Amino acid sequence: MREAAFLYGVLFVMGVGWGATIPLAKVAVSTGHQPMGLIFWQLVVVVLFLAVVSALRGKRPVFARQYLRLFVMVALCGAVLPDIFFYLAAMNLPGGVMSIVVSTVAMFSLPIAIALGNERFEAHRLLGVFVGLLGIVLLVGPEASFTGGFSAWFVLLALCAPILYATEGNLVWKWGTQGLDPMQVILGASLVGMVISLPIAVASGQWIDPMQGFGVAEAALVAGAVIHAAVYACYVWLVGRAGSVFTAQSSYLVTGCGVLWSMLLLGESYSVWVWVALGVMLLGMFLVQPRHARVLAPAPVMEENDAAQEGSPPL
Repeated sequence: MREAAFLYGVLFVMGVGWGATIPLAKVAVSTGHQPMGLIFWQLVVVVLFLAVVSALRGKRPVFARQYLRLFVMVALCGAVLPDIFFYLAAMNLPGGVMSIVVSTVAMFSLPIAIALGNERFEAHRLLGVFVGLLGIVLLVGPEASFTGGFSAWFVLLALCAPILYATEGNLVWKWGTQGLDPMQVILGASLVGMVISLPIAVASGQWIDPMQGFGVAEAALVAGAVIHAAVYACYVWLVGRAGSVFTAQSSYLVTGCGVLWSMLLLGESYSVWVWVALGVMLLGMFLVQPRHARVLAPAPVMEENDAAQEGSPPL
């Protein structure tokens, strides 16, 4: 009983932490910082944090040529490309709406998984996809959804991020991780992402020089990156401890906490349509997730495809 209470406590902390990264992203773009500069420095923070965690775990980073395809795919589909869409949308959408949009990863994962042969058709889960899409329709349809008159096109732009996250998870499940554990994959992919994003940030004029001034926006970027890396480490531990299906419940908390954090930190308020869309989206997430027995006891060492199958969090 005490063990179960502790694991649910970890799950709750994860949801609260990940939910906070969404309004922090909005603060990070509030002073005009563009996506590529933000992405580079976010990856720097993630690399530094995960390098320390890996050292404490006795797991050395692996950068052999044979893993390059995996690292490039995870870097592009799990960080660089989706974060471009995420930050562009964050400049124009309320944080609460962003929280709801990000929750569609599970909705897009299922049809992609079926197309790649990773999953078999299940009627109730497909129903969940349609329920989730109904949530998006409710979000972008009524004009009352946006108190600030935001265009629905920005919601569609934001949806590109969860589509890419879902693609990443399914490709990891399809390809496997060639014997690497999740943190080794994320660390290697983050380094590749830094190599990709740095020249683009400089060439496009989106470079951010932290030495020129460190204000609220920069602090929000660092805080968001640290929280994300820390919670991801907890995610990996919890999947190995309690099972991937149990840990997947964090998606509900991330969505709800993202909305609540946005109200608290950004002073946002929403119309009734946003709340209805949130409820519909949570129902869709519930239907889409597989119905396996939850495990609340030590489990074998987790492989990356376990996390990907249940909708692992984005990089």
